[in-house]
Amino acid sequence: MVNGGAGAAIPVEAGGAAPPGRSRFLGIRGARLASTALLLPLAATHAAHLPAADPTAVQRVRPADGPPVFGHRVVRQFPHDPEAFTQGLVFHQGFLYESTGLLGESTLRRVDLKTGRVLQQRRLLPVLFGEGAAVVGDRIVQLTWRAGIGFVYDRETFRLLREFRYAGEGWGLTFDGRWLVMSDGSDTLRFLDPETFAETRRLAVHAGGRPVDRLNELEWIRGEIWANLWTEDRIARIDPATGEVLSFVDLGGILAEGLRHPGSDVLNGIAWDPDNSRIFVTGKKWPRLFEIEVVEPQ
Repeated sequence: MVNGGAGAAIPVEAGGAAPPGRSRFLGIRGARLASTALLLPLAATHAAHLPAADPTAVQRVRPADGPPVFGHRVVRQFPHDPEAFTQGLVFHQGFLYESTGLLGESTLRRVDLKTGRVLQQRRLLPVLFGEGAAVVGDRIVQLTWRAGIGFVYDRETFRLLREFRYAGEGWGLTFDGRWLVMSDGSDTLRFLDPETFAETRRLAVHAGGRPVDRLNELEWIRGEIWANLWTEDRIARIDPATGEVLSFVDLGGILAEGLRHPGSDVLNGIAWDPDNSRIFVTGKKWPRLFEIEVVEPQ
């Protein structure tokens, strides 16, 4: 049963920030990805819209030896299905489109933002592990993890239109208006033709000459690629031309300890509402979805 009931956004709850726990699904993707994260800078796209002092904001200071790491402010909260192992998240024309993972639980969904209700759903075969998804016009493209197969659906009916193949693992997916951009858990992004799904180029993501790996769920926001970093409560903002990480958004503690349950996993899921300049984030089996703004470091 998903979150139901009518209602508007959930009021922001005070306090309760806690460090994220160790993921119970770490074994799924392997210990090969464990590494110490880099602290990197971030351009303040939304900082001008924030009040000078805000008790709901989490701020980060400018490191002495490098560019800033931005914090966040929670604008509002919405219900999110705590059984949804979020792998892909898109906002399009008033609805959320969500791809969920885990064998036997993977789905493609249309979700009502305000209530968290699942309005439409298509289940994947039990042997498939759903991953990133992107809206391309009147179609939805969805990846799977290790099967090397992707799906194209009609956006309105969720009718399967075609399948396509790719090498390696599928993780995150976004559409930049011309190309599909795909992650595979490494430091490299692939650009795919949205009609043929042929790979057109690869982009190595780096900071200060060092690779930044574990790139997961992706979103195209105002000319940048935003990427969740698997197992971290941080988002990297990436220059799509050079692969340089422009900065990080630190979302540590965004899900209060009181909202966590034994099945809650890591931050994953970024969606952009271009008409209203809203950014949404959530996590795997989180009971909340958050609208956020980034906060410029002091």
